[in-house]
Amino acid sequence: MVDVLTGERLYQRAVETAADGTVAQVTATAPAGLSDAEVVDVAGRWLLPGLISCHTHLSVVFPFSATDEAENPAVTAFRSATRASEALRAGVTTIRCVHEQNRADLLLRTAVRRGWFTAPRIIGAGRAVSTRGGHGQGSACAYATGEQGFYQAALAELAAGADHVKIFINGGLAGRDEHYEQPEMTDGEIRGAVRAAAEHDTYVVAHSGEPTAIRQALAQGVRCFEHAYRLDDETAALLARPGIFVTPTLCVTRSESWMRERGFEEHSIRNALAAADEHLNSIQRAIRAGVTLVNGTDYPPGDPVGGIPAAVHELLLMAGAGLSPLLSLQSVSVNAAALLGIGDRVGQIRPGYEADFVAVAADPLDDLAALRAISLVVQGGRVVREDAR
Repeated sequence: MVDVLTGERLYQRAVETAADGTVAQVTATAPAGLSDAEVVDVAGRWLLPGLISCHTHLSVVFPFSATDEAENPAVTAFRSATRASEALRAGVTTIRCVHEQNRADLLLRTAVRRGWFTAPRIIGAGRAVSTRGGHGQGSACAYATGEQGFYQAALAELAAGADHVKIFINGGLAGRDEHYEQPEMTDGEIRGAVRAAAEHDTYVVAHSGEPTAIRQALAQGVRCFEHAYRLDDETAALLARPGIFVTPTLCVTRSESWMRERGFEEHSIRNALAAADEHLNSIQRAIRAGVTLVNGTDYPPGDPVGGIPAAVHELLLMAGAGLSPLLSLQSVSVNAAALLGIGDRVGQIRPGYEADFVAVAADPLDDLAALRAISLVVQGGRVVREDAR
């Protein structure tokens, strides 16, 4: 086993799960008298916590321009359910959704809780809140203007069951004429969303592109930032403060072949490739500054990119940017769980924690490429996939 909190390697361990799907105990030997049906033999493999993806869109349509904002919610939920199942089989046992059309994440979460569907544990935003004509336009977001407008729109998502609030403080890479350095929100609009979140004891996550808007949002109380396509050293230092998280989504600017396979429009591909070098430089600045990073893909995390799940593709890109193997594993486990507010029960293999595991053939602390071939997926003590049987 790998203790992802300390980086300690734990050899010859047996993990016993309880009837409620949590870890009962971790011992040096397996309990005696168990039948073959009660034992999953992982001898020779390395056991890790299930992966956590913190930037997920299950309902997204490619190309983005094909989105039908009037789509029947049943169609949206069916598409989202397929992506959720794929993510779970890929080893992603918990996801944070940061905008789903028709609040499909909240619908799926209800189905999972009632036992009607098997999927990753879902922490959902419902619909993101966008300015009119902003980055979220055309994606079936909630739309608002002004501080009170954003406050009311955010309250509506939270009242529907959202766990956090998503906003767009900059433009992005998808549109033909947009750019990630374009600011999109006023201080008051950001403050309105933050006020609504604070009243529900949660936080705001911001699609972000450049330093000025990030510093603006930090000043208004935003504490989680996605993409960060361009960072300077001063802003990276601010983001390194305790309680602040960044989701790099490096795969957004480093997946050209995948984008072409999915039918992305040429202008979206050009925008992504043009931002790639600066994006990488920015995340390297964040790593040097000690920013707390979490793993997220912006794509369905179980979707294969170059033959591996997008979540693993992102993990390897973060390591390639200079993040150590241990910190890379923490980005997809303990850091992510802390951001989601579930760090006391998810993200580690310890008694009392959810029995979410993946197994790989080699020590990932020596080489993260071991995660290219996940051979076992367990969620809540239930075997989802076991390739070695």
